[in-house]
Amino acid sequence: MLLGQNLYQDILVILDKCKSLALLKQLQGHLITTGHGQTQLYAFKLVRFCTITLSNLHYARLIFNYLNFPNVYLYTAMITAYTSVQDHTSSLLLYREMVRNGLSRPNHFVFPIILKSFPEVIKFYGIEMAHTHIDKMGFGKYPVVQTALLDAYSRSSSDIKVARQLFDEITDRNVVSWTAMISGYTRVGQMGDAILLFEETPRCVRDTPSWNSIIAGCTQNGLFSEAISFLRRMIVENGIVQSNKPNDVTFACVLAACGHTGMLQLGKCIHGYVYRNSVHLNSLTLNALIDMYGKCGSLKEARYFFDKANRGSLTCCNSMINCLALEGHWEGAIGVFKEMLQHGDDLKPDSVTFIGLLNACTHGGLVQEGLSYYDLMTRVYGITPEIEHYGCLVDLLGRAGRFEEIMEIVRKMHIAPDAVIWGTLLNGCKIHGRIDLAEYALKNLIRIDPNNGSYYSMLANLYGELGKWEEVRKIRKILNQQNAYKARGCSWIELDSQVHQFYSVDKSHPRVEEIYSILECLVDAH
Repeated sequence: MLLGQNLYQDILVILDKCKSLALLKQLQGHLITTGHGQTQLYAFKLVRFCTITLSNLHYARLIFNYLNFPNVYLYTAMITAYTSVQDHTSSLLLYREMVRNGLSRPNHFVFPIILKSFPEVIKFYGIEMAHTHIDKMGFGKYPVVQTALLDAYSRSSSDIKVARQLFDEITDRNVVSWTAMISGYTRVGQMGDAILLFEETPRCVRDTPSWNSIIAGCTQNGLFSEAISFLRRMIVENGIVQSNKPNDVTFACVLAACGHTGMLQLGKCIHGYVYRNSVHLNSLTLNALIDMYGKCGSLKEARYFFDKANRGSLTCCNSMINCLALEGHWEGAIGVFKEMLQHGDDLKPDSVTFIGLLNACTHGGLVQEGLSYYDLMTRVYGITPEIEHYGCLVDLLGRAGRFEEIMEIVRKMHIAPDAVIWGTLLNGCKIHGRIDLAEYALKNLIRIDPNNGSYYSMLANLYGELGKWEEVRKIRKILNQQNAYKARGCSWIELDSQVHQFYSVDKSHPRVEEIYSILECLVDAH
């Protein structure tokens, strides 16, 4: 291997052409024999190439260990590599070694990386420990470190106030700090604070990721109309076409909003925008289209994009299975699962796959098949059941009237049954007239949410059917004495790409008088 006078440039050229560990070893051997084995810059390039291009952390660590005095950049490269593969313990141990040796003093770029590992390794007060260490090291006022700290705090619902305090202390806020704080609020469901903060964000610093943070937050927290409204503002605001262009993340979020609300026409408009602007249909966008069309009942279009995705993505398969299951096409859902299995280890089902399968079996009344898939999930694939799997299983067995098996499952659950479990059991009891279990389910629902007036009303009605009038009076008295609420019914309709949302006994719609006038005409005609 011959190198010219400009050694650094030659190394870059060789690394650009390098495709295997064997070739990397040849370059490393040549550097050692020419007296550059301990040159920090060249070692850094080898380590980065090993971790990023070859994904070989073991050999990267061997190169690192060969160095007598690795500098902070080499430490940071290795710590970053460990963090990227979720090996947070190795990341922190290496950082501790750097601090204890005292030969390479940390710089402000390493702290955003180790802040990802501290709370993972030290479950309690990990962020606080890192924060104290950062202040002692004198890096507490660096904007990049402040932003990383507020992001770390904001990922914990109990620490969102600390995150806001840090945000307010940042004198030189940039788009990253604004976006981190907005994302923190959306993560813990404080959408009012998130939207207010977004509106305060200077227009000059808003970029596509910052718009995505508020759009994704609205979608994740059920504010679907608001998500679409923000998309419109992102494209055109006050009649002016904006410079920030939506990307695949933006479209994935708004298409999900369309799917959740059944807004097919609006979803088609967004799809048209994607097509007209030549947005690349990557796996994220394709999956969003599959999900949107499937949830809106357009299974033909969903299947078209599923086939376009070459059926090689687990996410796309899961979306297709789920959409088919929700529309009652249980045979198609099971068919997609069987296609997945033909790919072997390249396309292994996950917990989401089995939620869709169990839903499909519920819609098809396939009790034995559902139980066999549940067994396949736990025994063969080693997937620990989540609350959603238990909910599907209770629904499947409840519709079939197999309540003894349901109670056995509930007793053996490794997590506490939630309102969905008891509500699903209640529905099964209504179908099969199991008054005793219905009462038991309702009492558990009241225990979980004692201020929900709907549960008390259902229990009072149940006692009324049984002629237990004294119990009815007690329930009514409880309702009158406490501040119980009753969830309002909600519906929406899409008209001319505009979503109109209605709640029961709600008169806030701008055309409410016209609506009630037509309703009165319909009642009179009837």
